Amino acid sequence: MACENELQFYADNDQMAQCAAGKAIAEVKRIETSYSRYRDDSIISRINREAGRSAVALDHETAALLRFADTCYRASGGLFDITSGVLRRIWDFRSGVVPSAQAIAATLPLIGWDKVEFDGKHIRLTQAGMEIDFGGIGKEYAADLAAQVLRANGIRSGLVNLGGDICILGPQPDGTPWAVHIIHPRRPGTLLTTVHLTQGALTTSGDYLRYFDIGNTRYCHILNPKTGWPVQHWQSASVIAPQCSAAGSASTIAMLLGNAAVPFLDQQKTGYLLVDPQGRLHRKMRQGLTAP
Repeated sequence: MACENELQFYADNDQMAQCAAGKAIAEVKRIETSYSRYRDDSIISRINREAGRSAVALDHETAALLRFADTCYRASGGLFDITSGVLRRIWDFRSGVVPSAQAIAATLPLIGWDKVEFDGKHIRLTQAGMEIDFGGIGKEYAADLAAQVLRANGIRSGLVNLGGDICILGPQPDGTPWAVHIIHPRRPGTLLTTVHLTQGALTTSGDYLRYFDIGNTRYCHILNPKTGWPVQHWQSASVIAPQCSAAGSASTIAMLLGNAAVPFLDQQKTGYLLVDPQGRLHRKMRQGLTAP
């Protein structure tokens, strides 16, 4: 997953803990093997190799993930688009160079979930050079599945943390919630706030993970698929939802929507904490959630 991951949970004994942890870790590795774009043998790579050519038959799990991606695309007005990963070809956040308008214009025709042929059983990328990328949903889906595996192996108190995408299994044994810290988007190593959770999931998207600054403008890795340019409104968006997959997609969509994020998140009935361009915190917590 190219990030630091952790499991924290309570078990009846060491044997139970080792068995549950082993199975949860194996499930996360299975998801990475199946859906990483960096592996030639993944289903994603197979689909992308056939771009502009043949349709690829889908297993049930991959089809379900693509249906979820389709739901996110529609809910976001086309801003959450798993075909937008081709923009990484021209945006290199290590070099700190802004691509030319011509390079962006040449890449945009390869983007568009509406250009993909998907019938629930097969998928075909209609143009050579198109790609799909589960980077926006894969890690969150893996966190949900790891939590399911832990529950199936008798774990009732704990959390899964895959690179900051957090899924809560249940409160600590004494009933107290887990304290989930949210980092300040402009002050590295400083806490923005702490959210106390006994269930559900929390994810954060922001402009401070992969970025470069030129003058007073920040260019971050969250890219608008319609323009090809980075988002430039919220500094960060944290979302609390029942599942990590739902929270992760919603936090990304919030970053993409800019000013329209608040009504979108209200409609989704999620809890959220948004940091605006001036560094001000906007929050709405739902029942059972607290953020001092």
